[in-house]
Amino acid sequence: MPLEPKSLPLAMRGLVWARRSAAAASLALLAACAGTADFYPTKGDVKPHPGVARAKQHPIHGIDVSKWQGPIDWASVRSAGTQFAYIKATEGGDHLDERFHENWHGAGRAGVPRGAYHFVFWCRSAQEQMDWFKRNVPNDPTALPPVLDVEWNGHSAKCPKKLPKAQALAMTQYMLREMEAYTGKRPIIYTDITFHKDVLEGELEDYPHWVRSTAAEPEQRYANRRWMLWQFTSTGRVPGVRGDVDRNAFYGTKAEWASFLATDCDPRHHRQLSAAGLCSDK
Repeated sequence: MPLEPKSLPLAMRGLVWARRSAAAASLALLAACAGTADFYPTKGDVKPHPGVARAKQHPIHGIDVSKWQGPIDWASVRSAGTQFAYIKATEGGDHLDERFHENWHGAGRAGVPRGAYHFVFWCRSAQEQMDWFKRNVPNDPTALPPVLDVEWNGHSAKCPKKLPKAQALAMTQYMLREMEAYTGKRPIIYTDITFHKDVLEGELEDYPHWVRSTAAEPEQRYANRRWMLWQFTSTGRVPGVRGDVDRNAFYGTKAEWASFLATDCDPRHHRQLSAAGLCSDK
């Protein structure tokens, strides 16, 4: 048991009290930080990774979903503070996610800002894929910018191959142009570590990027890539969704997010893209 200051010589008492006061202040600061570090305490992660803990410090979080999440209670998703949802729409040139329209309208009714994403299938032509996307995804001016999901299809027995970089990049650029022409909004590129290294590193800097990194911060996995959205876990828990769901963080502040919602552009790209007729307030 430590000695109380009153039992110590007078010269020592001040030092002991000073040290205790400093320790108490440090603990209070840590407690305050711990209390504000996670903006979404009702959300969780079944398998949290320490390498992505800082994602909780970003004030704007959202989810991305597909048929695999099953029926979603979008009112509960919104009540949990979810700021955005990206919903799988199409894949390749002939697949429509079975729950796309259900999720699209459900999120809209609940007031969750939502956008659609297309998953690229490298064994179908870029034109076929964009024709399919435009046939199935509403051109809704209130929606978030569309997302082009570019990953290799190694999981698919039908299309396990990787294309040469020049061919994959050309297809990607074509689909981005078609998405922009259809929606009037600069699309977002979603990608993973492998595809980025093989194809995107050093390319398409004038597009916002959404990167997947579930074991480390994006800066540690994506060389010289400025990201806008970060998918930091695939084992998230969010009220209104049964089971695992991808959780994502926006890079910036609430004010920057408001700017994105108002203009459909990454605020860091405003000056450049305004000259192209993009980024005007809705």
